Amino acid sequence: MRNTAYIFPGQGSQIVGMGKDFYDEYPEAKEVYSKADEVLGYKISDICFNGDTEKLNTTKNTQPAILTTSLAILEVFRKHFSGNAKATAGHSLGEYGSLYLAGVLPLETAIKITSERAKLMNEAAENTKGGMAAVLGLSEEDVLKGIEELCSKGIISVANYNCPGQIVVTGEKELIEKSQEVFKNLGAKRVVPLAVSGAFHSKLMGSAADKFAGFIKDIQFNDAKISVYENIDGMGITSGYELKQRLPRQIYSSVMWTQTVENMVKDGINTFVEIGSGKVLSGLVKKINPDVKIFNVNSVETMKSTIEELGE
Repeated sequence: MRNTAYIFPGQGSQIVGMGKDFYDEYPEAKEVYSKADEVLGYKISDICFNGDTEKLNTTKNTQPAILTTSLAILEVFRKHFSGNAKATAGHSLGEYGSLYLAGVLPLETAIKITSERAKLMNEAAENTKGGMAAVLGLSEEDVLKGIEELCSKGIISVANYNCPGQIVVTGEKELIEKSQEVFKNLGAKRVVPLAVSGAFHSKLMGSAADKFAGFIKDIQFNDAKISVYENIDGMGITSGYELKQRLPRQIYSSVMWTQTVENMVKDGINTFVEIGSGKVLSGLVKKINPDVKIFNVNSVETMKSTIEELGE
């Protein structure tokens, strides 16, 4: 029996032109982009389709652009595929796609609070000297050993447990630079500095988290219709109250993506459909559990082939 989860990508999956084929062909996608343009007060659709890479890669634009694209693709996919997701998860920013899918937040609210999150994270990044790096080919135990060696000198921690052999670290820029040598000495194959504006998912995002908590304080979060496996501990949750409490913490906490996928599989999920730009999560899921089925819907072409393979 197929038990399917829809998963949504986060920052880093963006590319100029994303979603344009859906926008051109399907009114459902056009409606999502038009609503996002209206909510944001500027044309995020234009930044997605025609903007330059630098503009799209600015955090305050990247986050609403990725979410809008994911939700536009989701609406078209749901219109043409009658199967239902049993659960959902998103990587960092992608969690907002999950909250929309599960009925926790309506479209306008999901876009509005994602935009605010992006602005606050951007602001925190500008006020702190932070960076991030991907540590490849090193065990979780050794990455934590390296962090322990460095953390007495300042702020450094794990941003993302992406998959076995790929862990992203985050913190003060100087320490991220020093960490390259430390992790290589511990046996890392490579340490790749990431082209990001700040130390996301670290204590340096504390001010953004506090302000974001204030921003969403009076916003209604409905209970989820399906389990949302959230980033902080990778557990499936349906309580709207609980999901709301975790969102500000998610800004400065590690993204437990490996644990999230493992928990979903343990709970019976055997098929994953990645919805949105790129196919980063599809690659990570394969590395976490090569036995599950994984599809990615990032173009009209991949949507049609996914629907065909899923038997509809």
